[in-house]
Order: sequence, then structure tokens, then C-alpha cells
Amino acid sequence: MAGAAADADQAAARLPPMVRDTVLVPPPRPPSGRLPVGDLAGYRALYEASVRDPGAYWATVADELEWMSGWPADPVVAGDLADGFEYFPGAVGNVSVNCVDRHARSHPERMAVRWLGEDGEERSWTYAELLEQTARFAQALSDLGVRRGDVVAVFLPNLLETFAAVHACFRIGAIYNVIFSGFSAQALADRIVDTGARVVVTADESYRRGRPVPLKATLDSVLGQLPSVEHVVVVRRSGNARVPMTRGRDVFWDELLARTATLADPVPVEANEPGFIIYTSGTSAKPKGLVHSGLGFMVGAYHNVKLSLDLGPDDVYWCTADVGWLTFPIFELVGATACGASMLACEGALDFPEPDRFYRIVADHGVTKIFTAPTLLRMLARYGEQWARGHDLSALQLIALVGEPLDAKTWHWVQDHVGHGRLEINNTYGQSETGSAWTSSIAGVTPAKPGSCGLPLPGHAYGILADEAADPGPTNGAGGGAVGGPVPTGSVGHLVLTAPFPTLFRSIWREPERYRTQYFSAFGPGVYASADAALEDLDGHIWVVGRVDGVINVAAHRLSTMEMESALLSVPGVAEAAVIGVDDPTKGQVPVGFVTLAADAPDRVDEARLSDRLVEAIGPIARPKRMYVLSTMPRTRSGKIVRRLLRELVVEGGARGDVTGLEDPEVLTHLQRELQAPPSSAPERAGAPRDRS
Repeated sequence: MAGAAADADQAAARLPPMVRDTVLVPPPRPPSGRLPVGDLAGYRALYEASVRDPGAYWATVADELEWMSGWPADPVVAGDLADGFEYFPGAVGNVSVNCVDRHARSHPERMAVRWLGEDGEERSWTYAELLEQTARFAQALSDLGVRRGDVVAVFLPNLLETFAAVHACFRIGAIYNVIFSGFSAQALADRIVDTGARVVVTADESYRRGRPVPLKATLDSVLGQLPSVEHVVVVRRSGNARVPMTRGRDVFWDELLARTATLADPVPVEANEPGFIIYTSGTSAKPKGLVHSGLGFMVGAYHNVKLSLDLGPDDVYWCTADVGWLTFPIFELVGATACGASMLACEGALDFPEPDRFYRIVADHGVTKIFTAPTLLRMLARYGEQWARGHDLSALQLIALVGEPLDAKTWHWVQDHVGHGRLEINNTYGQSETGSAWTSSIAGVTPAKPGSCGLPLPGHAYGILADEAADPGPTNGAGGGAVGGPVPTGSVGHLVLTAPFPTLFRSIWREPERYRTQYFSAFGPGVYASADAALEDLDGHIWVVGRVDGVINVAAHRLSTMEMESALLSVPGVAEAAVIGVDDPTKGQVPVGFVTLAADAPDRVDEARLSDRLVEAIGPIARPKRMYVLSTMPRTRSGKIVRRLLRELVVEGGARGDVTGLEDPEVLTHLQRELQAPPSSAPERAGAPRDRS
């Protein structure tokens, strides 16, 4: 017993303050009874059983869904990670049947999706209407010559038709590639060339921050580079009559469906056939086309949404992500529809025309559960709690999120000012490659811990491994075990997955060798290397602290960027924080920090105050080379701060990598001027015109 106590004390000493100072927060509401477990002990027993026999576990999940033949599958899982695995081999079904048809049969008049335009326009479809649109468009695609295994590019924003287009592809066995509607013409062309898409589905225009986004014109500008494209289907969003249409190639969605007389029956698809391709953003390297199976992805997304959100028939659910990021297919397009949810889909920016648009949507539509990104919550905090006043948020029960680490300060701000102590806040972690947020609280069952990513969901076996044998000391959080072996509790290591699960991607499109070498070489062919750094605390919660290459080596001490950012966010008035490492001839690397300020920030938030806070929280080794107080950050449309671009601006004097996914590419010129200004220059505060442009 004494030895165990000593080990626990040593593990506690290794924990960074951001981990050591947090406490478990029990769910504010009891479990609903819809889930397979009802308390923490039940979770632990289920998890242990699931990783002992993952095939048996995933078979119980898949058994809740509809299969056409070959069910139950035997074996449930075959093969291995690097050389290829199969879940439910030989089982045949269809994703659209599970996500659309079965709900249209049981509750046809239930709202499936309500769409909210940025200009105030609204439309909605019931499940019966979603089925009719899906099956009719599936037949239209077939009539255009699309066959099983062909690729359809979906270059659409969040629209009702996006749901029908995706499920129409599933229905006929086509492979879809959703392309972010904010991408540049060249980024769009690169993806279509790589997939060889025969049909592109797009819109005439959409709106963001009051301005039209010319989707069809963007596509037209590169169609000469796209010999595979035979047809372009255009959804009328703006109705702009000046959008050019080429006879014989281009057709409006409504006209195409009006001339399509029949509804397509669902095609039987084997569980491991490719369902879709989604590209990771590139920097200097070519973007990777991640290939996910259709039915395998659906099983895992259904499981993820069920456990993390526990959607019921009375819920009004909203995933705030853009369809072009995998968050939306997991948590709305596929996962939530498989659960039969009533969903919102929104166009445009959530702080336009005023910072209270988010609150107005929640109040006006009685939203009960939300899936979003930490950066949206930090944006709300930055604008200040006054924007939430006057909006009835009492229906809101749960906010779940993914994308980057959530700091405890923002967690508590949201609980205090948005949830008034009633919210369940579920911070999760996943990657485009994993196809699910595989660490998460189970809604109503497992406790949260502000800042952590929760517990591993059943069916996911993982490890946190060392890359070198070293004793890191109590705060720098690296190593501590044999090379490739598990690190001690409380130490940072490489986060890995050690067994396949249904939503894990199956290959890189047309680059199978890149798939093996990039993901299955660091620790051997049986281990998926996430390239993320993480630690596990004494309660089993996983803390993802950043990319492995984002951990900063300062004089042989490895510092977590998340830990430093958390310390900066604890300074009153700091709304956002980012930390990067830059080369130093003496120490190897040193930190450089960036913050933005809230509207009510005190005037004394300056470089010296911020630097002192890092030293106070972590130690002198964390003193930054520079601290920059900025008016804004370079963000993607999904809200992530692009730290790579901050590094390029500081080190190289300008952005060198991919900027196609930025919310506002023009912000880079603005930031470059701020980064060149002397430290005494006063930044703009939240709410200034620059932040809402």
C-alpha cells in the first residue's frame, strides 16, 4: 500500500498545474436510460470488456442498425492496422437506409433538418421529405451516368440539399468528396483532379458576413483543368440570374429533380467499400485524401453521437461546423441522422450581423444540445457575457466540442454565463483519420474535468508511448519510459491507437504506401501514430496537449504548448492564446506567445505581465522570447487558430503555406503589421470593426 501511495504521489507531482488543479464535475442530469451504461463503474466494466474483444463489442453496436444480408458477420473483424483491416466483412447494407429510410418509416413528420440562412431565410425538411429528395437525386445521379464506385464532388455550404446529395451518393454506392465551400479555386481543382470526380454538386452562391460567396464562379474558373467532370448540378441559393450555366453540362438542382420521375432504390453495399474521401489541409506537402468506408463509418459515428450526446426525440440539436470539415459528417450528416435527430444547419458566421447571433439561434429554436469548437466558445467569452443577456437559453442542456484543447477558464465562463450552472460540457478529441471523437464523456454518465478530453469511449484501445528514455521532472511532461514503451501516469507521450475500429480511415486515396509509412512506421505496423502528444491523469482522463512537433524543447526540457496557453488564458482579460516554438542558438527552442484581449480587458495586460504569468505557472524555463498582443488571430472557418501561420509570420516574415481554409485571408496582412510594431502599440479590442469584418 505504501508503494502504491508513493507511486500516486510521484504521478501527481508529474502533472502540470492545469491538470493538477482541476476537479471532477459530475453530470448535472441523471442518465436518460437510452445508453448501455448508467454510472462510472458500469462504464469501466464495459470499456474493459470492449478492448478485450473489440469485435464482439462493435457487433453489439452494429446490431442496432439495419443490414440487408450477411448479418451477423463472421468474423466481425479481420486483418490488421497497417496492412488493412475489415469490420463486418461480407455484411451488406446501405447508409442512407439507416440514416433516412428507417426514420421516414417510423416518424415521417419529424423534422429532420431546419436550415437557417444568414439573411434570415429559413427552410426545413421532415424525414419523409429528406427521403424523397435523397431518393430522387440518387436516381438523377444514376441517370447522369454515375455508377457504384464513381466519385461525386460536393462543393456545397450547409444547405438542406447537402444532406440529400451526400445520402444520394450513399444510396447508389457512389463515393462522395465534400470540399469546403471556402476553398480557393486551386484547392478545389487539386481535389477534383485527384479524385477524378465525374459530377460536381455546388450552389450558385452562398452568404457569409453579408457578402455573396461565388461558388459556381469559383468552380467555373478551373473547370478547364478538370477533364473528368461531365456534369455540374447547381443548387439555387441566391437565385442570382447572372450566374452562367453551360448548356449540356450545367443543370439546376430543382430542374433536374423535376424531370426525374422515379425514386432510386438503395443499392446493397458491403461494409468495407469506400464511402467517402475527405482531404486534410496541406502546407508544403500534398493534401491527403483520407478514405473512409461507408457502413463502417456510419456504425462508429452513430455510436459516437449516441454516447457523447444521447440525442432523444425531444432534442433540437445543432452542430455548428461547416460541412467541409469531418466534424459535420460525424456529428450531423451521418451520426445524428442515424440517431433520428431533429437538427439545425446554419449558413454564415455566428457573430454576424451582431455577436449575439449564436444566442438568438439557441433561444429562437429551443436548442437543447450543441456540438461546436472551443474557439467558438472563446469567441463568445471574448465578446463578453452582455451579449447573452435577454436571450432565453434555458432549453440548452449540453455543449460538446472538438477541434483543439479547451482551457478550463473558458469551460467555467461558458458554465457560468451561458449555462448558469445547468450545462453538461463535453470536451472530446478525435482526428479526421479516426473518423470519430474517441475520447469523450458519456452524456449523463461519466464526470467531466475542465480542460481534459474525457475518457476513452468503449471499443477504442490506445496507449501513450515514450520516444526516449528520460526522466522529465515534474512540469515538462515528456518521456519517462523505455523507447516506445508506455510513459508513467502524468507524463506526456505520443498518443497512439493499438487496435482497429470501424471509423478509422482505411487508406489514402491512390497512395497506399503513404498511408503505411506516415501512420504505421513510428511504433511498428500494429500501432497507429496520431502525431499528437497527450497525458493521462490519475482519474484516467486523457489530456491532448498539442501536436508532437508542437511540444517545445527548451534546453532539454519539453514544454507543452497547451499548458502555456492555459496559463496565458488565466490572465484576466485574455480571450485567446497561442504559443509556438522558434529556434534559439543556445536553448534549442524558445516559446513565443500571442494573445487577443476581451472587450473588458484591463489596460495592464502587456508583454511583461504575460511573460511573468508563464514563469509563475511553469517556471523560468518557460519565459518567452516575445509576447504579442494582437487584435485577432488567423482562424479557419471552423474556428481553429492556425499556429503554423503565426510561426511563418514571425520567423519568415510572411505566410508561406496553405491559406485556403482561412476565415479571412486578408487578416494576414493586418497581422503582419501588428507583429512588426513595437511592444507598446495598443491592439484593437474585441468587438472592433476589424473583428467583425
